[in-house]
Amino acid sequence: MTLIKSISGIRGTIGGAPGDNLTPIDAVKYAAAYGSWIKQQRNKENYRVVVGRDARISGEMIQQLVMNTLVGMGIHVIDVGLSTTPTVEMAVALEHVDGGIILTASHNPKQWNALKLLNAKGEFLSATAGQEILTIAEADDFAFAEVDDLGEITKNEAYIDIHIDEILDLELVNQEAVKKAGFTVVVDAVNSTGGIAVPLLLDALGVRTVKLFCTPNGQFPHNPEPLKEHLGDLMQKVKEENADFGIVVDPDVDRLAFVDEHGEMFGEEYTLVAVADYILKNKKGNTVSNMSSSRALRDVTETHGGTYFASAVGEVNVVEKMKEVNAVIGGEGNGGIIYPELHYGRDSLVGIALFLSHLAEENCTISALRKKYPSYYFSKKKIELTLQLDVDAILKEMENNYASEEINTIDGVKIDFSESWVHLRKSNTEPIIRIYAEAKSQLEADTLADRFIAEIKSIAKL
Repeated sequence: MTLIKSISGIRGTIGGAPGDNLTPIDAVKYAAAYGSWIKQQRNKENYRVVVGRDARISGEMIQQLVMNTLVGMGIHVIDVGLSTTPTVEMAVALEHVDGGIILTASHNPKQWNALKLLNAKGEFLSATAGQEILTIAEADDFAFAEVDDLGEITKNEAYIDIHIDEILDLELVNQEAVKKAGFTVVVDAVNSTGGIAVPLLLDALGVRTVKLFCTPNGQFPHNPEPLKEHLGDLMQKVKEENADFGIVVDPDVDRLAFVDEHGEMFGEEYTLVAVADYILKNKKGNTVSNMSSSRALRDVTETHGGTYFASAVGEVNVVEKMKEVNAVIGGEGNGGIIYPELHYGRDSLVGIALFLSHLAEENCTISALRKKYPSYYFSKKKIELTLQLDVDAILKEMENNYASEEINTIDGVKIDFSESWVHLRKSNTEPIIRIYAEAKSQLEADTLADRFIAEIKSIAKL
């Protein structure tokens, strides 16, 4: 059982002992720390925070604890209920409130939950802000309101509809072309809130939807990370329904992947590549992804006359770099689309709308669209670690072992070879080292990743 306290939020497994897991006591403690931080930002009479959640079994319990803690601090809460991460981000911005909390452990299994924290712009916190909240929590440095100054909870469950309306109003969402294309799409929403939001969006775009695991009850039918090895049912359903393609999102709907008409993966890395191609053919500019993402985005960007930039891993780092270089599109190779015309956050819903517009205008199958892009092959693996291991020391030794190659250490260790690369980094959310490798064939990528796993295990004596 685990509790991970980081600048990106508080994530842990439900049950067990306080301080070691995400218990009710921990939920209250970190909600209070966040509330205290919110009140430190501006001296005002009324503070407001948006709170929403994915469909995890523990979600309602954690949400009630978090909301009532904020109420106890004199902060008014807008409860958007079952929602998505990008929807809560949109709500914070549109309501002009002081912050937001999304209760979701993203792609983690059902025993996990988390408090993901937003600033007043509806964006994830900076490293500095995140550390300030952790410091407040560790010092128990918070005070609660007197009885006449308690906050209130107001329900507003319209925000998924509002979010979709904002997407449909975007200039590059071609509703007419999508409707004319007459797509049939299978949706795997892993029984979370994508099962509410994605069909609503597709219906508004005139797409025939076949629902697979779209009941938002938190009973994940498979590992919720949208990787090929978890998507056998979706692949089969696309073929059975003779659908144009399949869509899969993670539990909080900020990661997006597609399955083609043959039941094969379009490639999670190519979600961003395809959407960027569409944006760049309509609007010239720069792109950003994190340094663990495919070289294909760089290639497509340069084809359109733009410049590609890489950031450290983490949404906040991608957003910071996008603002710095005025990028027109960006995101992460895990299927996260960030479209600044809507908001600075990974958003599967806007990604779906833009991808559908691109596919409809290209008037081709999704497999034919994939063949238009440079072919790189990705291997994403991980090594689970014990908490006692010194991960930084392990990565430093790997850096020293490959000092003769091109090395980037802004986030872990990235080693660039002439026709391939490997990126080793410790996770911010789990006790693991992630190993990303890219090469010109799947065999080469997998072999490269496996080689580095073996080397790390040798160093760590696992």
